[in-house]
This record gives sequence, C-alpha cells and structure tokens, in this order.
Amino acid sequence: MPTIYQIKAEICEIGKRMYNRGFVASNDGNITVKIGDDEYLATPTGVSKGYMNPEDIIVVDSKGEKKFGSLRPSSEIKMHMLIYRRREDVKAVVHAHPVTATAFAVAGIPLTQCVLPEIIVTMGAVPLASYATPSTEEVPNSLLPYIDKADAIMLANHGVVTVGKDLLEAYHRMESVEHFAKVLFHALQLGNVNYLSKENVDALIKVREKMGLGGKKYECEVCSVTDCPLRK
Repeated sequence: MPTIYQIKAEICEIGKRMYNRGFVASNDGNITVKIGDDEYLATPTGVSKGYMNPEDIIVVDSKGEKKFGSLRPSSEIKMHMLIYRRREDVKAVVHAHPVTATAFAVAGIPLTQCVLPEIIVTMGAVPLASYATPSTEEVPNSLLPYIDKADAIMLANHGVVTVGKDLLEAYHRMESVEHFAKVLFHALQLGNVNYLSKENVDALIKVREKMGLGGKKYECEVCSVTDCPLRK
C-alpha cells in the first residue's frame, strides 16, 4: 500500500503530465483521490497543476470541506464528491480541459460515435452533460444522468471529467478521451469517417466481456450509412 506522501507525489506527477500535455492551462483542473471512508486528497485552488508539491495537496472530507492543509480546495470539489457518493468503485477523479475534447464539448458534439475499437472495448463512449455554471451545484447535478453509466463525461463549454479505480486509470482515461477527439477531428477534416457497424460493435462488446474489464462502459451510437450526427 502506498503511503499518503506517495499518493500526494503521484498527484503532483499526474498534474505535471496534464500541464505538459496541454490538458490544463494556468491554474485549471483538479484531482482527487479517496484514501478513507471520509478522507480524500485534493489539489488546491489557485495552484498550477504543473508546479505542485506534495505539501500543497490538502485533505478534505466527504462534504468537500478541508480537514488538513494550508490551502483551500477547488470550488469544483462538489463535483468530485457527488461522483464518490454515486460510485463506490471510484477511487480517483480527474477534471481537465483538453483542447480537442473541450472543443467538441463547446460545439455540443458528444464523443458517442462508434469509431475506434479500443475506445469501445476499454472505455465506451463519452456523453456530453448539459451546460452548468462552474463552481455551483449545477455542475454535479449535470452529471446525474451519466455518472452511473460512464467513466468519462464531457462538460458542455467546460471540459472533461474522468474516473478510475486509481489515479493512473482516471488519468489514462483523460488521455484516451483527448486521443479519441483528435482522431475524430482529423478524420472529419479529411472529409470522411468510417463508422463501425452494429455487427462490428457487437463483436467488440464480446471482446470486452471476455476480457472482464471493470468500470462503466457508456454505449456508443451505431450510425447507419446515411444517418449520423456528424454527417449532417
């Protein structure tokens, strides 16, 4: 079992990766990890994710209120706490603003198309939550239709939130969402997207079941040859 300090150091490392990959700018984004029944490590507000030290990481309770640390928790902590309440399998939450995925969120286009086999098998589709005013109860409430069914959710005009059984899994899902968004964006620029058929998707679901992958897999939307949101 890793120590609390080691988990704090991992949070700082993941924050640095997010910053270096352009998933966050300035002081954007937040990370939490569950370490007990009523204890969570959380990144503080007003600190760049690329320049955090383990001493910056604070401890909050299940209400998102600070228990230990000199800095304040992010105003988005409410979103994290709702996810933990709804999903006992979740031990880490990552929120960021990866450029391409966030552009799809701004355009109002969910990443629910059946396109990439590895996405369908490992993560499923990425639904789009309705717009909510940041730092308010509207944000966690906007997740309610999806959090029980998805491990990654786009936030309209805002960004992406991903979850996992540990921090690395939650972060890798953020990488996967952005990779999916980039591939789909470039395919659209090239003028054609070859969508997978229902038969293709059914076969991939069988692969997923055989692999025994955990988490929640939001099902992608199978498009017909002439009918798909991105063809209109």
